[in-house]
Amino acid sequence: MSDAAVRFGLVGYGFGGRYFHAPMIAGAPGCELVGVVTRSPERRAEVAEEHPGVALHDTVDDLLAAGVDAVTVCTPAATHTAVTDQLLRRGVPVVCDKPFALDAEAARSTVELAEREGVLLSPYQNRRWDSDLLTVRRLLDAGSLGEVRRFESAFERWASDPVPPAAGGGLLRDFGSHLVDQALHLFGPVERVYAETHEIEPEVEDDVLVLLQHASGMRSQLSGAWRQSSPRPRFRVSGDEATFVVTSPMDGQEEALIAGRTPSSEGDDWGQEVEAAWGTLHRGVESEVVPSERGRWDQFYEQFAAAVRGTSPVPVDPWDAVATATVLDAARRSAATGTTVDVPSR
Repeated sequence: MSDAAVRFGLVGYGFGGRYFHAPMIAGAPGCELVGVVTRSPERRAEVAEEHPGVALHDTVDDLLAAGVDAVTVCTPAATHTAVTDQLLRRGVPVVCDKPFALDAEAARSTVELAEREGVLLSPYQNRRWDSDLLTVRRLLDAGSLGEVRRFESAFERWASDPVPPAAGGGLLRDFGSHLVDQALHLFGPVERVYAETHEIEPEVEDDVLVLLQHASGMRSQLSGAWRQSSPRPRFRVSGDEATFVVTSPMDGQEEALIAGRTPSSEGDDWGQEVEAAWGTLHRGVESEVVPSERGRWDQFYEQFAAAVRGTSPVPVDPWDAVATATVLDAARRSAATGTTVDVPSR
């Protein structure tokens, strides 16, 4: 492809499409949001107000007929596989929101389809570019914690609605997709899983706990809660020389997008965390505040566009989504049986 902007279509304009994808595509260098598929009159009005000039379509076929170079799938979780596979068979590069698929078998089938068709595919694991996770990565690379033994990570919040939306596929798949991906990204493959969940109806969890034993010997403790009055620290990473703790419950990029701030409006201030959100490095009785890395969700679509042009790999390897789904499958079996479950290798 030339250096012309990569024309993106967006399928779905619910919460995720509206806040996590549309503004990131529209503001990314080398990208242009040219069409949105949604039939909801309310959503159509939101697109018209927030992205004037962007075409509205009833179907994926209509979107493709209008002309796009790539498509982001941000529909309800249960439809991700069908929509993504449809696009791949049409030769269209795809970004698929999490959960990438409802189980590992479906995830693997989609990735193999992309390879057979020779079409680019990437799961939207934007939280690899969270400011706090990038700070953890920096400390690990610098050896600041010594030999790391335990990684604790929590997505816990107080939601106004007591029931998680069914569109997310359940809290274990929804929050768990990010929690597990981050643990695998930092510490590598997992051999065994133990999980506990609280279900308010079948496969709709409002509280999850997942314990991972990595092949490296590392242990990860992951928790997610939909309505938690007193959230755990976002991260606690323990080594034999120091422990790094982030008490701020969530990277600030989500809050900024919901408030209407974007990388385009904020410029170099995008992703900068206030000092109150910085983590602390503890060495026994001594401690020091550690400045956070800049959060960089804005880099995902710029890199995917470069991949479409053939100048960069995709930002997230789709096989990573298969690995995450495999761990989540094991976690569901563990929660159902009350036993530790072995994770099959890729």
